[in-house]
Amino acid sequence: MTRVAFATLGCRVNQVDTREIQGRLEARGCETVPFDAPADVVVVNTCTVTSRADFSDRQLIRRAIRANPGARIVVTGCWAQTDPTAVAAIPGVDLVVGAAERHRIGELIEGLAKAPRPRLVVGDLAQGVSMAAAPRARIATRSRAFVKIQDGCQHRCAFCIVPFARGASRSREPKVVVDQVRALVEAGHPEVVLTGIDMGHYGADLFPRTTLAALLRDVAEVPGLRWLRLSSVLPAYFTPELTEAVTSLPVVAPHLHVPLQSGSDAVLRRMRRPYNIAIYTALVEKLAEAIPGLGLGTDLIAGFPGESEADFEGTLRLVEVLPFSYLHVFAYSDREGTEAARRDGHLPPRVIAERSRRLRALGQAKSLAFRRRMLAAARQVLVLATRDRATGRLIGLTGNYVEVVFDGPDSLMGTLAWVRITDVHPKRTEGERLP
Repeated sequence: MTRVAFATLGCRVNQVDTREIQGRLEARGCETVPFDAPADVVVVNTCTVTSRADFSDRQLIRRAIRANPGARIVVTGCWAQTDPTAVAAIPGVDLVVGAAERHRIGELIEGLAKAPRPRLVVGDLAQGVSMAAAPRARIATRSRAFVKIQDGCQHRCAFCIVPFARGASRSREPKVVVDQVRALVEAGHPEVVLTGIDMGHYGADLFPRTTLAALLRDVAEVPGLRWLRLSSVLPAYFTPELTEAVTSLPVVAPHLHVPLQSGSDAVLRRMRRPYNIAIYTALVEKLAEAIPGLGLGTDLIAGFPGESEADFEGTLRLVEVLPFSYLHVFAYSDREGTEAARRDGHLPPRVIAERSRRLRALGQAKSLAFRRRMLAAARQVLVLATRDRATGRLIGLTGNYVEVVFDGPDSLMGTLAWVRITDVHPKRTEGERLP
């Protein structure tokens, strides 16, 4: 039995891709082992969303080679697709697999020998990428599970390399998704998270066409599902049908992530984002009014080329007044091949760093204020499969996406429990278990 170790960088979709690779290899008789254990094959799934991600990819690949000098090193993911030559130039890499060939990774690995030159299997994404369901990987823990319903992206945002790494938008058939969710719930997962790159586009490529809202209604009927959570959805996709689904289906968790990127219409136009501030604000106000205690997250880019001080101040003002519970802040960095990289008006690194710092500080203040409003409240939480590193206590995730640490036995992991919020710190929320 071939021992295979996995390492993943990047987004939730990347993590799901790794699970699918794991499932395919286990179906061929492979045994999954921890990354730091002796392995015959190490699969590294890479990210390329920022220049920092490329640097982290290199570090992780080299670490895998050092940890298992006799293993075959297989690299896949977004960096492998967009810059396979750079990946192949790292001494010790044996196989580079692109997105279109990822579903064939089992047969590609079989018979692969250590060789002076790595094998590159990276095709043209325009020829199509398989969305066939993978066998379910063996997962030791229960708690949350992730299901990929869509991949690729139809948009060409000026700063983003993802369409070049993942291709055009494509969807999984609704029955395949529902069957996956049902199997995960039957295996003991109370919460399922639907993930995708351009998830609001779900179903537009299928025949007959369908929608994300229709899929939510189908998945909501799966017996035993406690929480259904969505990953990021662009504001332009919130049709009346989708808004009604996320605000009325009891199984949908009171947590949404709606990317903003900038609080300036001028910057949004330069970014080629498919919405403006008026559309975004109206949507957020409607969602917050309809969903009590909504946990609302967003993405922001600091220092996009041409962003003036007035543009940035506009972003700060908008973030201050909207009911965000957390922010994901990204310092702008060029991605070769994108429109933004060719633009004039690049800002000095020190300006980008300072704007990033101010946004993160505002995000921390928003998070603290949101969590303080939960003090003394009783909340149902999904107990995660790992303990808090700083305190050694259990971690429970509320429906509105707040992690609460509290005392309890390992037997609670993967179950739903009730806790009372007892204290809130800048970086931690504490609770006590209720009987």
